Amino acid sequence: MVDFKGVYPVLVTPMHEDGTVNWEGFANNIEYYIGEGVDGLAINGSTGEFVSLTKEERYKAVEVAVKQVNGRLPLIVGTAAETTADAIEYTRQAEEAGADGALLINSYYAHPKEEEIYEHFKAVAEAVSFPVMIYNNPFTSGVDISVGTILRVGRDVSNITHIKESSGEIRNVRDISRQGAGSIKTFCGADDMVLESFLVGAVGWISVAGNISPRTAKAVYDAFEAGDLAKAWDVYDRLLPLCNFLEGSGKYVQVAKRAMELKGLAGGPPRRPRLGLTKEEEETLKKHMRELGELKENR
Repeated sequence: MVDFKGVYPVLVTPMHEDGTVNWEGFANNIEYYIGEGVDGLAINGSTGEFVSLTKEERYKAVEVAVKQVNGRLPLIVGTAAETTADAIEYTRQAEEAGADGALLINSYYAHPKEEEIYEHFKAVAEAVSFPVMIYNNPFTSGVDISVGTILRVGRDVSNITHIKESSGEIRNVRDISRQGAGSIKTFCGADDMVLESFLVGAVGWISVAGNISPRTAKAVYDAFEAGDLAKAWDVYDRLLPLCNFLEGSGKYVQVAKRAMELKGLAGGPPRRPRLGLTKEEEETLKKHMRELGELKENR
């Protein structure tokens, strides 16, 4: 099994103005990130608008990404669904297509109880053989999974190898990292808590900011891994205003897609009901991108 670690941008699903997926742009974006030296990629996540995609589009995104990546770095596929049966279907498709792992959140409408979450994760992971990274994001799913449930399912199911922790609660990252050693590893999923997460045991970061400034995001991780905390803090301090904007705007999808366009890559509009950025939000985004050296001023 692939041992996931490092910085994994969670990619947007670029679209044309008519709302159809821009598959050529998607493949080109993947090539761009590989060239930027990131450690891995994640697709069909929240930033990729998975809930706004059809089943056929989600399947094709996996196929396009696997072909484009061609084994050059790890590829994680979001396989979330409201029902366990559908999540199993998406996860099996990702494995069969050649992805390296799945990212799986709990049901996001039913607001399941702890035992239901445990059984959901267990059933999906046991239906495949590749690694599964489970996902705690109470802001999106409406459920804050307990540390106990995360540790339990990590110990009981051998191919549940990682947890993406997006609650913003640093104690969760600490406790899972320390108590789950040998059974489950943590990834940071809160862009404004990444260095703090590394300091308490996280081994990687699934990053929205990594869409916009992948080399800067990677530099935070690399400096930390090298033991140069002064450099890590310096780079993080430069990236943090963008991270705070992403976390606080409520429009991380729109921010990421517009940033792609400003970088000369494929972004396009989000699918309704999401609307684009206001003029003020766009100016804030440009300011942060300019400070990070990511803005092409002619766009």
